[in-house]
Amino acid sequence: MSKIELDPDFSSRFDASEESRPAAQLYLISPPTYDPGFPEILKAALDAGPVAAFQLRLKGASDMEIMRAGSVIKPILAAYDVALIVNDRPDMAKELEADGVHLGQEDGDVSEARALLGHAVQIGITCHDSRHLAMQAGEQGADYIAFGSFYDTATKETVHRPDPSILGWWSTISEIPCVAIGGITPENAAPLIDAGADFLAVSGAVWNHAENPAACIRAFADLLEDRAGR
Repeated sequence: MSKIELDPDFSSRFDASEESRPAAQLYLISPPTYDPGFPEILKAALDAGPVAAFQLRLKGASDMEIMRAGSVIKPILAAYDVALIVNDRPDMAKELEADGVHLGQEDGDVSEARALLGHAVQIGITCHDSRHLAMQAGEQGADYIAFGSFYDTATKETVHRPDPSILGWWSTISEIPCVAIGGITPENAAPLIDAGADFLAVSGAVWNHAENPAACIRAFADLLEDRAGR
């Protein structure tokens, strides 16, 4: 498998001290459906600013549709050094030779995914607002954990609303990166960055942007650069 390394990658980006954690990065999640024009939209978005990872999340799509979409966007992501993460499906991540898989709490556990995918593939897991689930995921060997939803979102139904302080708590006890997710926009992201998010997972704010997705990516890039300089 050809491994796309993050810059730096999920698994080796930290040493033990909180002060050494690199600046927050952008983690882009796909629109809920895929159409033939999306590759050009994606290229324009990636041209607009740095993105660390892209999650292919096509709920309700058939295996064939996921494979077709993944096969088209994989070389595009590789050209921009962006990691391809497949949502929910370790088996599809293996078939696509993706760089990672993102698991919900109902999508199997980290140890099962690791047995299938090996140690070169990044495994992330949603932990909602639960410190217990985050600790458990870390003990199982997750490469990153995700907290959310921090804000209202139309992307998916949510029942958990963590306080941003959970990001700071995690960054003080663990070297494993944490991802903030849920309703994040350039206008409301700063408190999450300041609280300790290593990645901002964004979807609707980008793809539903009134002007264009690239403009939203530029706004996130400006924000991340500004907060990194503080």
